[in-house]
This record gives sequence, structure tokens and C-alpha cells, in this order.
Amino acid sequence: MTSTRPYLIRAIHEWLLDNDLTPHLLVDVTVEGVDVPVEYSKDGRIALNISPGATEALTMDNTGIGFRARFGGVATEVYLPVGAVRAIYARENGRGMVFGEQDDEPEPGGDDDGGGTAPRRPALKVVK
Repeated sequence: MTSTRPYLIRAIHEWLLDNDLTPHLLVDVTVEGVDVPVEYSKDGRIALNISPGATEALTMDNTGIGFRARFGGVATEVYLPVGAVRAIYARENGRGMVFGEQDDEPEPGGDDDGGGTAPRRPALKVVK
């Protein structure tokens, strides 16, 4: 199956814009394929404003995110593999989503590694 990460990034981006918030991405600049001005990063991470006013020609697909933006007044092409995105959030209130380092990590306690216990069956309770 394909990763859910690019779909979630696009959906939250749209949701933030619909609510008049400023979408930002937190990106791990150490991931292979990331093309950003690393001099603006701190501790291997960079926060990028991806609002329509801050970017030009924004494209988001299942493999990456690309756009033009200004860094220190210099127009720069930016490209991010979706696996490098660690979070998408609103500048104003921090609402958004944080991602793990691995795409679609299995839930703890799953039996996909052969050594875990079987997942518990959901218990439903009738409430009147």
C-alpha cells in the first residue's frame, strides 16, 4: 500500500487554508533529496511557510513537495521528499499533525513482526 503521509499533508494544508491559518512544514534537512537552503536550518530541521503568499508554484504529490520561495530576499527552488516532512501545522495556534520518522509505522503491539502479541479485539458497550 502507498503511504498515507502525502494525502494527510495535502488534506491538512487545505484545512489550514480554509480556516485562514498559515500552514508551515517542519522538515528534516538530513533526509536524502531535501533541497532547501540549509543555512536557515537549526539542529537539522527547518520550518517552512507554505502559504500562498509565501510560495510560488506550490506542487504536492505522493513523492514530494516543490515550490519557489524567498530566503533572505533571494528566490530559491525548494524540493522536499514527503518522507522528510515531520509536521504540518498552523503558525497561529500550532494545530496540525506530527509524523514519525518512518512512513506508516505499525501500531505498537501489532503482530506484523512475528514476535508481538495479536491485537486485541475491540470491546463494545451499549450505552442507554
